[in-house]
Amino acid sequence: MPTLWNDPDFRRLWAGQTASQWGEQTGLIVLPLLAVLTLGIGADDLGVLRAAGQLPLLLFALAAGAWVDRHRTRTVMILTDLGRAVTLGATAVVALLGGLGLPMLLAVAFTVGTLSVYFDVAYQASMVRLVRRDDLLRATGAVEGSRSAAQIGGPALGGALVSLLAAPLAIVAAALMFAGSSGFLARIRRREQVVAGGPRRIRDGVRFVAGDRSLRAVCLASAAFQFFFAATMTVYLLFLPRELHLSAAAIGLALAATGPGALLGSLLAGRLPGRFGHGRVLLVAAVLGDGVMLATALVPRGAVLPLVVINFVFGVGGQLVNVLVMAVRQTVTPAALQGRVAATITFAGMGLTPLGSLLGGFLAGHAPLRTALLCTAAGLLLSPVVMALSPLARLGKSL
Repeated sequence: MPTLWNDPDFRRLWAGQTASQWGEQTGLIVLPLLAVLTLGIGADDLGVLRAAGQLPLLLFALAAGAWVDRHRTRTVMILTDLGRAVTLGATAVVALLGGLGLPMLLAVAFTVGTLSVYFDVAYQASMVRLVRRDDLLRATGAVEGSRSAAQIGGPALGGALVSLLAAPLAIVAAALMFAGSSGFLARIRRREQVVAGGPRRIRDGVRFVAGDRSLRAVCLASAAFQFFFAATMTVYLLFLPRELHLSAAAIGLALAATGPGALLGSLLAGRLPGRFGHGRVLLVAAVLGDGVMLATALVPRGAVLPLVVINFVFGVGGQLVNVLVMAVRQTVTPAALQGRVAATITFAGMGLTPLGSLLGGFLAGHAPLRTALLCTAAGLLLSPVVMALSPLARLGKSL
């Protein structure tokens, strides 16, 4: 049996997942920035656009879990990446013809968001099917490091693309990342064990999560974070260009700092829990990563360096939390339920993000941007409070 880093199938999975996550996050930021900087939409419309891309989490996450548990994750990932590549490619053609408008962007955001739900559930389930249990924490750290770096670094790339390239080319760049991901994933050779069953088995994942105190806490903490993070990002995308008067390139530079932060967090995730305990590291990382976002509302006009520092610290804390939470889920969940449990947590954690985006748009449209940003960032601290009151805070040095 090859070691993790010499395993060609894991390397292909990691490369494909990395390319896909960067394509997803770049695409998601290109669409709102195009709407704000090119179409000139207001705060309320921006909230609606972001909500359109997040609505599939509420509509399809549970169904995606049941689907993934009955099919090869490799197949699901390839098809969803190809679908996103085609969708964004078609959008670029429409943009070249001069027909790109808000209705088109809403439809594209919803379609890409739907395919993303299926891909994200599939790659999480694929870890347990393709990686040995004793390599799972290291593999999760590597894969989640890529995801977290893309989650915040993607906006940096998206901002640069919108600033430097024509709109159609910015969209094509994201489409090419999805196409490249499908190429890596198609080369995975290891066969997977799938579970027979129908849509009725969705309830098995819900029951398992509801019956486990640690997983219930993960759901509640994730829901609190994702709701207020969606609101914060909606205000943030307006705050940076309109309150701080930053260009798209400067916005991209500030957001790019989260990438190195996530990389450091990924490295620390493999070392700190064994020394200080999973619960203590998880709680400190959540407080540090979420709390630092409050400082964003205090950044003076035109300043980029404070944003770089804030986003770096946010990346470190966020990555530590992501890796440790996923390790908890993978450890306590049977292999046959991985897809449904991942989907249940995604549904519970991400299902409220459309409402968060709408809240952010409402606050940004009816209050000063600094005040709106301070309110939404403060809400992020509800997540570590939930963790502190749960069994997650008492996890030891081994899971």
